[in-house]
Amino acid sequence: MSKKIILASQSPRRKQLLEWAEVDFEVMVSNTDESYPPNLSTTETAIHIAKKKALAISNSYKPVIPVLAADTIVVCNKEIIGKPVNKEDAINIIKKLSGKTHQVITGVFIKHIEKEISFADITEVTFNPLTDEQIEFYVEKYKPYDKAGAYAIQEWIGVVGIQSINGDFYNVMGLPVNRVVKVLKQLA
Repeated sequence: MSKKIILASQSPRRKQLLEWAEVDFEVMVSNTDESYPPNLSTTETAIHIAKKKALAISNSYKPVIPVLAADTIVVCNKEIIGKPVNKEDAINIIKKLSGKTHQVITGVFIKHIEKEISFADITEVTFNPLTDEQIEFYVEKYKPYDKAGAYAIQEWIGVVGIQSINGDFYNVMGLPVNRVVKVLKQLA
C-alpha cells in the first residue's frame, strides 16, 4: 500500500495488524466518549463509536489522508459486553462466555476528506466450558482489562479455551484487516 493513513486508535493489536498488512500509518488519538444511543443495533453501535473516534481526529486536524477508526464489541445473549472495570468483572465476563457462542463485532469508519465509509464485521466465537481455575489463571496472568469481552484470542485463552470461530480471526483481534485493506485500495 502506498497511501499513508491515520489510525485513530491506541490499540496495540490494531497497530500490529496494520503493520503486518504493510499499511503506512501514523497514530493519532483523541479521548472520545464511547457512549451510544440505546436504540442502535449491535452493528450500528460499533460503527457509531468508531465514527466518533474518526471524526474527533478528522474534525480537529482536517487531514488530507484517510482517518481509520474501529471499535470492537462483544455480544452474548443480546447483551453488549464491554471492557472489564476490574479483576472481578473480568472473571464474571469470561464466566458468561464460558461454554457459549458469542459475537465479536468490529465497526470500522474511514473518513477521507468528504468521503465516509463504514462497515461492521461479525465473527462468531465459541468457548469451551472453562473451569473457575482456568478463568482466574487467565485473568491473573494476562490482565485483559483493555479488551472487550475480557479476553484476547491470540493469548493463552484463545489457544486453550476457544472451541471454534466462524469468521475473520483478525476481526476478533480488533480489526478485519483484509476488508480494511480492500477499502483503502479503493481510496488510493
